[in-house]
Amino acid sequence: MYNRIFELHSELLKALAHPRRLEIIQLLRDQEMCVTDIHSMLDLPQANISQHLMLMRDAGVVASRREGKQVYYKIAHSNFIEACDLVREILIEREEDQELRDSLNFSIKDLVPFVHDPVCGMRLSPKTTSYHATHANRNYYFCASGCLKKFQESPENYVK
Repeated sequence: MYNRIFELHSELLKALAHPRRLEIIQLLRDQEMCVTDIHSMLDLPQANISQHLMLMRDAGVVASRREGKQVYYKIAHSNFIEACDLVREILIEREEDQELRDSLNFSIKDLVPFVHDPVCGMRLSPKTTSYHATHANRNYYFCASGCLKKFQESPENYVK
């Protein structure tokens, strides 16, 4: 029984141990999203996103529901968000690069979003975004790598 607990713990951590899965968790942090929306925000083929989501669903990290042809995902338990925030705090404490440390030093859950991703329109905080770009001396913030890539390919489509 004792070893089985550690095996279960290990399996759960494996389900979280991928940069794209962590990125998906951040996208789902405060909202439920369908695979199509997640695909539009990430720079990954839809099949890869579906694989990541299926792995996380099987591990109990995300829950899904079907509505017509769309499958919607959400975080299965709020403690997964809290766990990600705690790991972030550990990264802050041990980071030696002051610039990176400063950017990590904002608690995601305590910040109020106040900008919009110019590609998908998601509300987010400049302090917690993983992606940003400067265009025409103006900063733009993105929810995920796919939105950043679309913006970089044709910023004129998204700049007002």
